[in-house]
Amino acid sequence: MLLLSKEDIRKVFTMQEAIEADKEAFSIFSEGKSVVPLRTNIGAPKHEGAFLFMPSYVEDLECSAIKIVNVFPKNIEKGIPTTPAQVLLIDGTTGVVISVLDGTYVTQLRTGAASGAAFDILANKSAKKGALIGTGGQAATQLEAMLAVRKLEEVKVYDINLQRTEDFVNRMNKELASYGTTILAAKSSDEAIEDADMIVTVTPSSKPVFDGKKVKKGATVSCVGSYQPHMQEMDPSILQRAGKIYFDSEEAVLSEAGDILIPLEDGLITKEDFTGDLGDVLLGKVVGRESEEEIIVFKTVGIGTQDLVTAKRIYDKAVEQKIGTEWNS
Repeated sequence: MLLLSKEDIRKVFTMQEAIEADKEAFSIFSEGKSVVPLRTNIGAPKHEGAFLFMPSYVEDLECSAIKIVNVFPKNIEKGIPTTPAQVLLIDGTTGVVISVLDGTYVTQLRTGAASGAAFDILANKSAKKGALIGTGGQAATQLEAMLAVRKLEEVKVYDINLQRTEDFVNRMNKELASYGTTILAAKSSDEAIEDADMIVTVTPSSKPVFDGKKVKKGATVSCVGSYQPHMQEMDPSILQRAGKIYFDSEEAVLSEAGDILIPLEDGLITKEDFTGDLGDVLLGKVVGRESEEEIIVFKTVGIGTQDLVTAKRIYDKAVEQKIGTEWNS
């Protein structure tokens, strides 16, 4: 069994590769070629946390995986990841676990790559300005994914904690310097989204974190943070303004994401407003962006197929390059 740490994964796998892995995963999912039970979610209300178990199987890849990812937002105050996780990669021909990967980093990669895939497919080619709301554990890869698919001049970042925002911006300007994009701290979400062509929200908020009426025409918005029915970081007015609304999995979103469930219940939108899953766009079954003026929304909660395909691609490259630690029981 091969143990792969974050450092091991970084040696063999790039954000661009993660985006291509997610595209493959979304296509496999939309073709019905993966088995992905809805994730098991066990609440830990005493700590405002949740234990999540996400299994998946792709017969064509002869591979199965299960990710254990636990969401504890208060961890940010302790200086540890808010989403500690492991991915177990399983040989589909023998049932043997062949690898354990740092699931926190795999999650960060494939979640950032989901936004990256959506932006690559749906955002205007001329996009120059980005906005990122939230600076938690998922934020760095969300930011890199934006930069990986469009040549952005600047990205403004906002978080309710200004000091945390400035620390994040300073770190990202160093780590992502090769992209040549200026990353700036914004003092408000209004300032962050002003004139932004691409917007990512990645917070655990239970109330909207931006004003949907102030989003410019032609913008593409990816909402990542809400994964429970009471969470709503997306302003419902953006759904009413949107020309198209896409999902990673409509079924998964409608099982847990307050961003969509709450406005549905309030009658602000209906299911007829939904355009389809991103995988169906990749397969040519659903139309993509049709004008530079339309606002497009992408809502992702994550599907197990992403973890499986990403972990498999990382594992194959690690074996090829002899990276990682062999553990024999």
